[in-house]
Amino acid sequence: MTQHVSKEDVAASGDQDVSPAQEAPDRPAPNPRLAGAIVAGFTALAVGVSVLGGDLLNPAASTTDGDYSGETVEMMIPLAEGGGTDIWARFVGAELTEAVPGSPGLAPVNDDGGEGILGTNHFMTAAKPDGTEVLVSTASTVVPYLLEMPAVRYDFTELRPILANGTGAVVYARTGAGVRSVEDLVDRDEPLVFGGIAATSLDLTTLLAFDLLSADVDSTFGFEGRGPVNLALQRGEVDIDYQTTTSYGPAVDPLVEDGTAVPLFSLGQVDDEGEIVRDPNFPDLPTVVEVYEQLYGGQPDPESLETYRAILALTYTYQKALWVPEGTPDEALELLRSTAEDLGADPEFQKSAAEVLGGYPIDASPDLAERIDEAYQVDDSVREDVLELLETDYDITID
Repeated sequence: MTQHVSKEDVAASGDQDVSPAQEAPDRPAPNPRLAGAIVAGFTALAVGVSVLGGDLLNPAASTTDGDYSGETVEMMIPLAEGGGTDIWARFVGAELTEAVPGSPGLAPVNDDGGEGILGTNHFMTAAKPDGTEVLVSTASTVVPYLLEMPAVRYDFTELRPILANGTGAVVYARTGAGVRSVEDLVDRDEPLVFGGIAATSLDLTTLLAFDLLSADVDSTFGFEGRGPVNLALQRGEVDIDYQTTTSYGPAVDPLVEDGTAVPLFSLGQVDDEGEIVRDPNFPDLPTVVEVYEQLYGGQPDPESLETYRAILALTYTYQKALWVPEGTPDEALELLRSTAEDLGADPEFQKSAAEVLGGYPIDASPDLAERIDEAYQVDDSVREDVLELLETDYDITID
């Protein structure tokens, strides 16, 4: 513990006058051999501390005994504080660390450089594999990884998942643009205008849906979030938009009720069998595949459908996740995973987490690593399809 001393204390103890009668007696000069030994001893200690990187003062975490008592879990959140991912991470992290045996502390660290890339890069190179450092991932960091963007220095196959949590989205359109149903997406006199943030962001999945359906849609990018896009749609500046599950109700329901907007389809979910199914939060809305069948009377092209399915799984079914470094002890990882699994099954947690998780369960089952690994092993053909779409339709080339 550091003892803090004020300037006044120093002056009182070291600068006060001393009378000749109070002066200490002369001491004999130290033995040169003894002095040399003392100096050598302190030098060796200093070198030892330097070589060990301070481990003498900061011993390694003990997380393999089933108890995290006295530890602190540092959580890397590679996006800005106060955003949706940050709110999700802090809520889930706090609930998880409280439930883990020993109830370790939680230290969230936000590093929002490069739209999530820089913080994730830093975690990959600097995180300790001892069970006390975890990474938050989201679609903002997964899409650049999928596209093999030059700035990416991380590899999700070299990380181990603790838990995952999905979300969903609904595509809706402005009725003032002449849209009443999905049939109004094609064979239009004028294309609909889609408002986006960036083609290489979460928008990518919706763009792939438009491509799969051959929808008559032009895109304009640069919006700072889906909230501004929703407002632009209300002003008639854009015609078609999507909102994720948690924001759909407050942002879109009032527009549907007053007749100024119409929901068209959900992006869907990928089930355990790899099939695209209806979103449980929007059971009355068709998936993209169902809309294609309705428009064209058959199944989509298998290659295009596989590309959409793969990206949907990455960006929505496993949209957010917690990870630890590859070398993390099995005992620590299993303790975190099993605690998350129990937490997700707790009715009290489900009730308190309903709004933050958007109605999608915490996925921390024993086979999560196998399933998420399969989802992240994207075929080259899928990546090439995405890169071709970006270059052909949006003039974006990734070297």
